[in-house]
Amino acid sequence: MNKHHESTGPAAEQQITLRGPAELADALPYLMGFYPNDSVVMVALHGGRGRFGGRLRLGIPQAPGEWGPVADQLADCLVSGSERREGRPDAIVIFLCQDSPDGSGGRLTMERLRPFAQRLRTACGALDVPVLEALCISDGRYWSYCCPDPRCCPDQGNPLVMPGTTVMAAAAAYAGVHVRGTLRDMEARLQPWRAPAVVTAQEEALDRAGPALIPRLLDERARGEVAAETLRLARTLMDRIEETQPAPPALSDAGDDQLIGSDEAAAVILGLQDRETRDKAAAWMEGAEAQAALRLWRTLARRCVGPYGEHAAAPLTLAGWVSWSTGDEPGARVALTLALRADPGYTFAQLLHRACNEGLDPEALRRCLREAADGASPDARAVGAVMDTAADRGATSRVHKVRPLADGGRRRGSAHRRPGAGRVKPSPASARPWTSVAGRRSREARRYGRRGSRTRR
Repeated sequence: MNKHHESTGPAAEQQITLRGPAELADALPYLMGFYPNDSVVMVALHGGRGRFGGRLRLGIPQAPGEWGPVADQLADCLVSGSERREGRPDAIVIFLCQDSPDGSGGRLTMERLRPFAQRLRTACGALDVPVLEALCISDGRYWSYCCPDPRCCPDQGNPLVMPGTTVMAAAAAYAGVHVRGTLRDMEARLQPWRAPAVVTAQEEALDRAGPALIPRLLDERARGEVAAETLRLARTLMDRIEETQPAPPALSDAGDDQLIGSDEAAAVILGLQDRETRDKAAAWMEGAEAQAALRLWRTLARRCVGPYGEHAAAPLTLAGWVSWSTGDEPGARVALTLALRADPGYTFAQLLHRACNEGLDPEALRRCLREAADGASPDARAVGAVMDTAADRGATSRVHKVRPLADGGRRRGSAHRRPGAGRVKPSPASARPWTSVAGRRSREARRYGRRGSRTRR
């Protein structure tokens, strides 16, 4: 395996030979750095020995009508991206990973996804790149869509090997590669709270903080004061988090949630909607403060509840940046993907996501942020440097899945809804303290720039 922009495997000098579908299926978590739930993963192969190259992952579209266009885009994205970095791939391996809804068995899932696998194989063939293997992994078993021989690929599938018992697992452990659990587990650490009581308390705190902070964010003279207050409070919360003892992820997240009050979280969340404040916070990216900052950004992302979901783009992007800066590329991609899901038009997240996927060195951005630590805004220099470098390497095509909203509507990337809009208020006493003017101010403030600026970052 060779290290490249997507690799989380052993370094180039560590050579591993995989033989057959069983070892390919076992290698997938080590290739990605996590177990990809509900995902299609495509891996480019190079040379006669099938050296692993670029790879991409996307959530499996729920609607079969989307499978054809998505297959075409994925194939084109992987082939064109590989051509820019390592040359045209000689073959491709496809993984479709999805458990059955009730855990009753993966064979029905495998059959249901068979047309999608065929569309992916056809799309790759249309680009003159053959699919060497296409596997479905479901409920602890795997099936091959390419092998018709029931002696090695029976209808009931083959069981996956026990984790940690293979040569791949041993080589990954030797190289310091860690599998971080499932994609679902990683996303859960960054997603908004669901418990009604805490959601209501946090939403009310955000409702209270908005009318006080947003007019100040729109005021040129008061903007700097809000930035200083936000950064000072964020630093206080980081110090509070850093004083706690290390714990497993679930316990650590629960402990961090208890350390931060609803009003404190609301003040920092809204303060980070200012672009320059967010960029100054991005300078907390190294050493012990990076881990404290990452825990804070995760905590704040979980506090962006209800109609404040779009506000999560700022802390999620910061979480992705710190993860990437500290060498956790899988964690960075998960956080940045969720940031773009919260706000598809969030330029800073788009930029970092592209730079991370293009295999750029984050040191250029770290250097600019260090130089700007004296108080000047790093946005123009730091972000611009990443943009220019990524542009030189070529933009990476991305496929965005449009997820249905709870009410059956569809999310529009450029739409901004006033917090509380569209909800029925049972009585005048329960009305939120937002007015139409405040709603307009909220939308204006969330453009992260000064008045007159049309750039969203």
